[in-house]
Amino acid sequence: MERHLHELIVFSEEFSLVNSPTFYDCVVHSICTEGTGTFLYNGRIFKMSKNDIVVISHPRLVTEIRLYDNFRCEYIAAPDKILHNLLPANNYAIQGRVSLFDNPIITVSDIDAARFRTDLTNIKNRIDNTDHRFYQELMGSLLQTMVYDLFDFHAKTNNSILTTDRIGYIATQFFTLIEGGRPKTQREVSHYAKQLNVTPKYLSDTIKRVTGVSASTHINNAAITIVLEYLKDNTMSVSQIADEMNFSSLSYFSRFCVKHIGISPVKFRTAGTKNNTYAPMLLA
Repeated sequence: MERHLHELIVFSEEFSLVNSPTFYDCVVHSICTEGTGTFLYNGRIFKMSKNDIVVISHPRLVTEIRLYDNFRCEYIAAPDKILHNLLPANNYAIQGRVSLFDNPIITVSDIDAARFRTDLTNIKNRIDNTDHRFYQELMGSLLQTMVYDLFDFHAKTNNSILTTDRIGYIATQFFTLIEGGRPKTQREVSHYAKQLNVTPKYLSDTIKRVTGVSASTHINNAAITIVLEYLKDNTMSVSQIADEMNFSSLSYFSRFCVKHIGISPVKFRTAGTKNNTYAPMLLA
């Protein structure tokens, strides 16, 4: 059963619920407004205080939540799939995510804290405005604003996102290949491992270690971004897109879309034609 966008985005003030199974497919964007708290994430304890923004890309990894001193917060939880499809190819998006998986805390100024809270409030106030004729585009723009503000806050305190050691180097080069458009025709981990002179297992283990997500998932997410741009354009037929992206057959391309978008390329275009626009914001 499909769920609509307004059912998928959640505004809450209950940080103790961020690791609820409801949020397992979401990214949680929270700000502490009063008090202090701690939580275990990816094997490490983190402390949050007033004006700390917390970005949790894998809520299932959060445990041992402890809240003190009249702790208060606000957060938006939105499905990772939606956020990924909203954002254009952006090197900072991927590398920033690597950094935030390692340390999900961003300490901001009073001005930036107020800006971020405004972003959250704007989303909260429009979640149920489903009668808006351009509801999905409206919500998409509000979510984009929030994420780009986060990029700005994070960049101010992270001049060099990834480390310069071997792991950091491999991760950086891997994402450079992805952002260069390589997934358009190359979607096997072995291809990227060969380019980086490492084994597929080493590359897979390294990327999973620094991002919490498999190398193949990053590759497929980038490929899907390219697929969506082609499908929205209507300049090329579905068969031509499959050939352009080096899929071995049209049926394989269709299965790839169903698996990663949730809908076949033909149905995607049919939906877009009926509604004048289509955003893959429905999840099973």
